[in-house]
Amino acid sequence: MGKTVVYLEMTSLDDLRPSRSVPALALRRVDAATPMVQALQARVGASYGWRSASRTEHEWAELHAAHPLRQPWLITHAGETAGIGNLEPQPGGNVEVVTFGLLPEFVGKGLGGYALTLLLRQAWHIAPLSSTEPVRRVWLHTSSEDHPNALVNYRARGLRPYGVEARA
Repeated sequence: MGKTVVYLEMTSLDDLRPSRSVPALALRRVDAATPMVQALQARVGASYGWRSASRTEHEWAELHAAHPLRQPWLITHAGETAGIGNLEPQPGGNVEVVTFGLLPEFVGKGLGGYALTLLLRQAWHIAPLSSTEPVRRVWLHTSSEDHPNALVNYRARGLRPYGVEARA
């Protein structure tokens, strides 16, 4: 059985439909080379078959070299690390939400909607690749192997599907 990949986008910050606020939730940027980022992505993605769950140190180094502008953002709840999101500015005023997820112990606690709200707001305020080209689009993809509520959360925040792909 294959998986389905859905591509979603938001073309204006005005499209964002914020979740209810969770005052104890925040974002904190960290250095991409921090080993904690690798371990955190592996823990978040292990249940969903993310590639980050099995990358070697060499593969992590290659990834960082290939994507030097990728920004990891810790999702914190009451000061405790609860998840991670990665943002990457791209040509044409695009920003990709490369990674978004909560640690297993924070899933199902009503934090995902507001965590995504914070990350999408941050994506719209990221420094673009060109000072003459502001952010004009935020996009991401999800798959049928991700958390069952992922697609629902993305759509509830205002992201619109623009493509679907079946993979073997």
